[in-house]
Amino acid sequence: MRRSSALSLAAVTTAAVMLTMAPAQAATATSSGLDRAALNEAIHLRPGDGAAGAVAEVHKDGQTWRGTSGDLVTGKRIRTDAHFRIGSIAKPMEAVILLQLSAEGHVDLDQSVQHYLPGLLPEGRFKEPITVRQLLNHTSGLPQDFEGAPGTSPDQDIDRRFDYLTFDQIIQQTLRPEGRPGPGPRFSPGTKQEYNSFGYRVAGKLIEEVTGHPYQHEVTKRILKPLKMRETAPATPGRSTPVPRPYLPGYLPRSNGELVDVNEQGGLPASMTSTTGDLDRFITGLFDGSLLRPAQAAELFTVPRGTDSKPLPYANDSNCNTGPTKGTACYSVGLMSVPLPDGSILWGKTGSDPGYRSGVFASRDLNRRAVYALGTSSTDNQGAPAIGLRLALAAFGK
Repeated sequence: MRRSSALSLAAVTTAAVMLTMAPAQAATATSSGLDRAALNEAIHLRPGDGAAGAVAEVHKDGQTWRGTSGDLVTGKRIRTDAHFRIGSIAKPMEAVILLQLSAEGHVDLDQSVQHYLPGLLPEGRFKEPITVRQLLNHTSGLPQDFEGAPGTSPDQDIDRRFDYLTFDQIIQQTLRPEGRPGPGPRFSPGTKQEYNSFGYRVAGKLIEEVTGHPYQHEVTKRILKPLKMRETAPATPGRSTPVPRPYLPGYLPRSNGELVDVNEQGGLPASMTSTTGDLDRFITGLFDGSLLRPAQAAELFTVPRGTDSKPLPYANDSNCNTGPTKGTACYSVGLMSVPLPDGSILWGKTGSDPGYRSGVFASRDLNRRAVYALGTSSTDNQGAPAIGLRLALAAFGK
């Protein structure tokens, strides 16, 4: 299934916006605990949310809150252990695998993609070397997924949701498309940052090439099993699968207004379904040293800098546009940084799949952690979801 770069870019800005709009409430806050009434009210669906349902959990200073809304389309209850599609939250998992391979001596982050995958990038258009690290921290300058392809209608997107595309298919359809010229670099590698999903398709291909195993095998062996993420499932190669029950329904409207439950999808090798509990296990294991050695873990909290030692400029204003470093790089290897009103920083990732939007964030000491997922009821995926804004204010605005 084709996923437009606009959809991905909108998804990754969600947390940055929602977590930096709380200064007014933060100034009057007196309690460090969780305001459960405020959290319950925040997750209550309202007209204009563009959501059919939501599930979330928040951890703060040793306290835990979990909540859900009901499914507005069917009226059914949504459970706190509901499964959902996690979209680009899978990107940090790809980054972890390559960081582990680096620690094992199988991959050099400063070696080029052209070295590991000769012939993958057309030499006539991509003359400068692109390093593995640049794939992971969004400084590669590579084109976006399917850049230059004709747009698709909402009905076409719904009908194509069962398609499964391999890393090879995405790479070929992006770099060597039929019937039109292939795209070139968006900028010189290492000079700017721009959120780029296509770089992670190349990273996925690299994982499979270096290990000799399918991506699903590596992510299961290296992350899901060690962290006991038993409710997380990678996509099934070559076929579409439904979200396991109990699940958070996600809907997309056809042109005639009919809402279609799009829980069954094909996706990509890195596509996954999970729960808030499992994503909390992931970010906890990511930060507490369970997955990475200190040298590799440091990459998670390091934004790329130029020769002047300043963070690289961000290539457009769709992301990295809040806080004191507005307009400069806010992504590290696999994660994004989000400044809070009190000067602290959360690290994490948002995700977007058709019908679903989600996010997981935590402070480095893990005292503050939040996971949320929305099942959509509209095609409007621009900007931060209202529910996410309200949850952020209720959870971390005090």
